[in-house]
Amino acid sequence: MKEHYCLQAALVCLGVLCHSQALTTERRGHLRPLFHGHHEKGKEGQVLQRSKRGWVWNQFFVIEEYTGPDPVLVGRLHSDIDSGDGNIKYILSGEGAGTIFVIDDKSGNIHATKTLDREERAQYTLMAQAVDRDTNRPLEPPSEFIVKVQDINDNPPEFLHETYHANVPERSNVGTSVIQVTASDADDPTYGNSAKLVYSILEGQPYFSVEAQTGIIRTALPNMDREAKEEYHVVIQAKDMGGHMGGLSGTTKVTITLTDVNDNPPKFPQSVYQMSVSEAAVPGEEVGRVKAKDPDIGENGLVTYNIVDGDGMDLFEITTDYETQEGVVKLKKPVDFETKRAYSLKVEAANVHIDPKFISNGPFKDTVTVKIAVEDADEPPMFLAPSYIHEVQENAAAGTVVGRVHAKDPDAANSPIRYSIDRHTDLDRFFTINPEDGFIKTTKPLDREETAWLNISVFAAEIHNRHQEAKVPVAIRVLDVNDNAPKFAAPYEGFICESDQTKPLSNQPIVTISADDKDDTANGPRFIFSLPPEIIHNPNFTVRDNRDNTAGVYARRGGFSRQKQDLYLLPIVISDGGIPPMSSTNTLTIKVCGCDVHGALLSCNAEAYILNAGLSTGALIAILACIVILLVIVVLFVTLRRQKKEPLIVFEEEDVRENIITYDDEGGGEEDTEAFDIATLQNPDGINGFIPRKDIKPEYQYMPRPGLRPAPNSVDVDDFINTRIQEADNDPTAPPYDSIQIYGYEGRGSVAGSLSSLESATTDSDLDYDYLQNWGPRFKKLADLYGSKDTFDDDS
Repeated sequence: MKEHYCLQAALVCLGVLCHSQALTTERRGHLRPLFHGHHEKGKEGQVLQRSKRGWVWNQFFVIEEYTGPDPVLVGRLHSDIDSGDGNIKYILSGEGAGTIFVIDDKSGNIHATKTLDREERAQYTLMAQAVDRDTNRPLEPPSEFIVKVQDINDNPPEFLHETYHANVPERSNVGTSVIQVTASDADDPTYGNSAKLVYSILEGQPYFSVEAQTGIIRTALPNMDREAKEEYHVVIQAKDMGGHMGGLSGTTKVTITLTDVNDNPPKFPQSVYQMSVSEAAVPGEEVGRVKAKDPDIGENGLVTYNIVDGDGMDLFEITTDYETQEGVVKLKKPVDFETKRAYSLKVEAANVHIDPKFISNGPFKDTVTVKIAVEDADEPPMFLAPSYIHEVQENAAAGTVVGRVHAKDPDAANSPIRYSIDRHTDLDRFFTINPEDGFIKTTKPLDREETAWLNISVFAAEIHNRHQEAKVPVAIRVLDVNDNAPKFAAPYEGFICESDQTKPLSNQPIVTISADDKDDTANGPRFIFSLPPEIIHNPNFTVRDNRDNTAGVYARRGGFSRQKQDLYLLPIVISDGGIPPMSSTNTLTIKVCGCDVHGALLSCNAEAYILNAGLSTGALIAILACIVILLVIVVLFVTLRRQKKEPLIVFEEEDVRENIITYDDEGGGEEDTEAFDIATLQNPDGINGFIPRKDIKPEYQYMPRPGLRPAPNSVDVDDFINTRIQEADNDPTAPPYDSIQIYGYEGRGSVAGSLSSLESATTDSDLDYDYLQNWGPRFKKLADLYGSKDTFDDDS
């Protein structure tokens, strides 16, 4: 409140001072003009004369935020030609004229009618002019002047942000820059100290300080520890008037967070860890966990674990779980309770990232002892070998011993073992195993040519606990014996050219043959080729063994003729090199063929000679001519039959109409002739007066109306038949003789079945209608109709 009264008193004093200055200026205007005329030389020596202004004015000032009862006198305008008789009128125009600034048109006094704020507008530009009061004729040209709003300290400093956030590493040196805060003052910086700011710290000491002129916040204490306190709240003040009493001030809050550095090594909370593992555990299974605590965070708190010593280094390993920062001890190899029951490990925890600035704080690692006890478990049997390979000869008798597998119980109880074969691996049941001693035997003879290797699996299970079992693969090789004779490698066929006996024999073989043996190479090659003993002196051909598992067949003579014999069958004996050797007799076909002078094959058919000898060229031509004539006659006959016209008149006895009409009237039997008009059945086309001609073909096609075709499955058979009759009667394209309609609907409940023979594939002569005589009086006319026809046929 006191500061407010002091400020108001200062404003009043400034107002009085400005008013006095204005009056002084006014008196000076009467003493001398604002501008005096004088001469100046131009660029080319010309004399320039400035005109003399006839009235005097000056730049005015008005203090802002004035709250007095009367308008503030800004200044006074007075013209030299004003004699005080009131004939001159002063006019004011421009920014704020008439609203903020008013002028006394007689005296020229200017007053401010409203409170002005320099921060809203610092100055106003106005135009002043003296005119004749009666005629409003300008006595002087208008002149521009400025009214400046004089500043007072009415705006406190304001920071750019209400709150600030900053980070600084922990253990930073004193004076380390943290952040710079900046405030602004809306007052005029060119007038007095209203906008001169000074910064100071209100809260946050003794940890931080601030520079008074720049607003830079710095650390004030060394070795600030994040682990002790991480966040600090600092209040900074900015005060104008150079920080002196009476100045206005503003504050802001700064939250400063200490960022982490790696200044703490990891530490185990205990010196020994106790763990246990079952001997049944598999490699990779987790045994336990250890954790070293590091108060640092982020990458500064990352810890890695290693086993540096101990008698279990080969059996255990440790990995780092970076999510939980724990060391995971895992089983590397299987352990055996019967062999060793306890192990000891020395585990080291070390930081991943080490800051060289704090290396003097000591080694950033720690060690701990891990003791692991092995627990006994009921283990499955163990085979003495991871796999077995046995051999057996093919064709060996059933019950032959193949080999043996052996397993034992590793537990101290040493439970007895039973063996069995996995039948999924021995679907054909070639083998059996003794469940007590593990001997494997055959159940049937084996054929190496079908399967050379057989793979089975054998189970070993404890007698007292069948769930504890082991499995081992057994590979059985079937050894070969010489039980297959060699045969031709391919279906060979030889060709020899016919020639006379005077022509010398060729040294080239007729054909080169080889053999194939299903047995192993030890019982196969080398193959021996020969002729059977009974034809060893064959006069026509011989076999020469090339001693490379092939042989050549050669002719012993010449003069082969197709007319005498065109085909020769040569037996060849092939023996293998097995013990004992096996042999087979194979037949080679040799054909006699015609060849050209160069020995190339032309034909191997003997019929060609017979044909040439019996028929000449002329006879062949005659036979072909006869065949052509016969074909022409057949074509003409068929053409004439197609062009033959059908008779226009149809015999009456052939005009048989089988139009069946079904109606619901039971009638009075065969004697009832009044139930229906028989003429309708004889000539249904005559009802409507339309009788189609039988000797011409209709010139247009009739399209039946869709609305007249009922559904085939309609229950109303009478309507269905009548509709089909109407379509047939009105169809000009229908045949002019028998109107045959196909009715697929047989009705319901008929025990006799269909009576129509229209769809029968047989002829009338093939049908026997005698059974119609047994169907009663309703079918008598039908029986007489067909019966009379048969009688007529017989009589004729």
